[in-house]
Amino acid sequence: MSVMRLNNPTSQSARPMRMGVALTLGAALLLGGCDTMSSLNPFDKPEVYKPEIVADVPADKLYNEGLARSQNGDSEGAVKKFEEIDKQAPFSPYAKKGLIMVAYTNFQAAKYEDAITASKRFLAQNPASPDAAYAQYIMAMSYYNQIPDATRDQERTERALAAMQELLDRYPKSEYVIDTREKMLVARDQLAGKEMNVGRYYLEKRNYTGAVNRFRDVITKYQTTRHVEEALMRLTEAYMAMGITNEAQTAAAVLGHNFPDSPWYKDAYTLLQSGGLEPREDRGSYISRLFNGFTRSVVGLVR
Repeated sequence: MSVMRLNNPTSQSARPMRMGVALTLGAALLLGGCDTMSSLNPFDKPEVYKPEIVADVPADKLYNEGLARSQNGDSEGAVKKFEEIDKQAPFSPYAKKGLIMVAYTNFQAAKYEDAITASKRFLAQNPASPDAAYAQYIMAMSYYNQIPDATRDQERTERALAAMQELLDRYPKSEYVIDTREKMLVARDQLAGKEMNVGRYYLEKRNYTGAVNRFRDVITKYQTTRHVEEALMRLTEAYMAMGITNEAQTAAAVLGHNFPDSPWYKDAYTLLQSGGLEPREDRGSYISRLFNGFTRSVVGLVR
């Protein structure tokens, strides 16, 4: 029985036939399939494959268009225009103006995280700019506007205070100092409120040590807040419950000396009397030392 053998495709005898077939197929493609080949060639149909070329818009025009959109309430469109300046003309004076406007426009639109990002970028690129104080102010106010109520985590409040303090340290003569100081008081009051909430909770649960620690933080860190009066009264209450009458009497005495008309002082006084005690300040107590010169510090802050 004979066996059929296939020709080796690489043998010399098979090559002419294969080459002939290949040439025939190639010619057919070239002659009958011009559309197919041209569709693979972008240079044959420039109207289809022509790249889109966008002409650069002058930086000043982009800036003015951004301003116009911002004034019309189109914050998203305005930001795009301002950001385009940095792409097309990064070394133009309008690039700096555009970036500060990105921060401002996002702030006005309550997009605080975007405003913070733009402000940080501006400060990193232009630390000596006349607008640096304004960028720092936008960042600080962006954190400030995100401050939650006193029952929630106060991380944003801490960041707001840090950003505001940085503004005071770096730009002590800027026009934003007065407003920043006022808002720092509000932020500190918020932090004090958080400490008071936790302290009251501990007091209710009879965790007197935990309560004392919270109220002590208030009178140590936040003396200029509205919470300091209640904190002194709560210290009187906690120390009385712990049997540390010396500190209880001192807390009430300091409260009465600095806030004689406070309803919290009346409560502290009544509480001491129920135990046969009266307010009496121990000059060696940490509470007394903390409030030494308290009036002068408050007057200095108001000025």
